Amino acid sequence: MTISTDFLVSKSDLNQTRLAQTDLGELAQGEVLLEIEKFALTANNITYAVVGEQMAYWNFFPAEEGWGRIPVWGFATVAASRHPDIAEGERVYGYLPMSSHLVVQPDKVTDGAFLDMAAHRQPMNRVYNNYRRLAVDPAHNPDLEEYRALFEPLFMTSFLIEAFMRRQDYFGAKSLLMTSASSKTGMALAQVAKARSPEIERVGLTSVGNVEFVEGLGLYDRVVAYDAVGDLDQAMPSVVVDFAGNGQTLSAIHNHFADNLKYSCLVGATHWDARGLANDIAGPAPILFFAPDHVVAMTDELGPEAFAAEVGKAWAGFIGDAKSWVDVIRREGGDAVGETYATLLPGEASPRDGFILSL
Repeated sequence: MTISTDFLVSKSDLNQTRLAQTDLGELAQGEVLLEIEKFALTANNITYAVVGEQMAYWNFFPAEEGWGRIPVWGFATVAASRHPDIAEGERVYGYLPMSSHLVVQPDKVTDGAFLDMAAHRQPMNRVYNNYRRLAVDPAHNPDLEEYRALFEPLFMTSFLIEAFMRRQDYFGAKSLLMTSASSKTGMALAQVAKARSPEIERVGLTSVGNVEFVEGLGLYDRVVAYDAVGDLDQAMPSVVVDFAGNGQTLSAIHNHFADNLKYSCLVGATHWDARGLANDIAGPAPILFFAPDHVVAMTDELGPEAFAAEVGKAWAGFIGDAKSWVDVIRREGGDAVGETYATLLPGEASPRDGFILSL
């Protein structure tokens, strides 16, 4: 019998949290018990909670009625196994709950990975159900585990956005606007675009208080505070990638550029409490970018090996830069997890903070 400690968030009020103990019972044949070692908590995970109902993020790791477990990315050890191909003691990387333990049902097992085939996870995109077996994972570097948990999901989203935009020739735009430029996903897109689309101007939009930090990254050609959007050249053909989810800011961008805004891409909601968007904005209708669908499409287009090779090459260049952007902060225990979440939810964490947590 295993008791899991779970960090629960109220689905109706994201400010309300509590710890719970769950009896996971005995493993059935074919099941594996993962002991969750550590996970990253970033603004990206806050987005999972904000759109938890709309995008089914609450469905990955069910909790009691009215409460949810926010998905995170991190590392786990096989604490017990009743699967013939999964050994106790091996380590994996993948999609996990904010908990101390998780029971999975491995299938499609290869030397490097397996899928959790638990019935409740099958309606969602398979990308989230994949666990990498670290013993033979080519992306695994023990010295960079924290940075992988912090950045790999965000890097993948940014890699896919850049690939999509480049294949569309940036819809004829000359400038790439990125809101929430201090966010880790914003940084990631700026780095990938700098490396793979050097001809496009990279404009980072951020709060006044973060301008100096963002300028110091060296990732953006220009850094502009949100209240200075009106100073941008409105005749410049542009595309915007909105990581912030702030309707007021995105409306201002649309109304400033109007027909010279060639594409509006919605990604995250780091400003979770200001997501309303005006109905009468100028320019193109904003379109949601759902990264897992693009993973499947790009894999089908290139083939698994070619896709992995392209991602791996970009990741190798990316992680060398990303290490210098954050200070890793390790915290353990339920109180520490709660305090960190309470700092991230209202956006009060420093952009240099990279939180690695454990229950």
